[in-house]
Amino acid sequence: MPRPPLTERMVQGQGVMQADGHMAVEPRMNADDVGRAVAHMANLPLDTNVLFMTIMANLMPFVGRG
Repeated sequence: MPRPPLTERMVQGQGVMQADGHMAVEPRMNADDVGRAVAHMANLPLDTNVLFMTIMANLMPFVGRG
């Protein structure tokens, strides 16, 4: 399951600082899943419009960081 090296710091040691100041390990997802979602949108008919698509790891607690 390919995960970008950029996200390694999110799961090593104590993780990364959260909005409330505590440190926590962040859930990650497979980068290929994002690629498949983009490819799906690109292959839709031209009369179709995707206004919003949120792709996130299953265990992410919130959408956005506020």
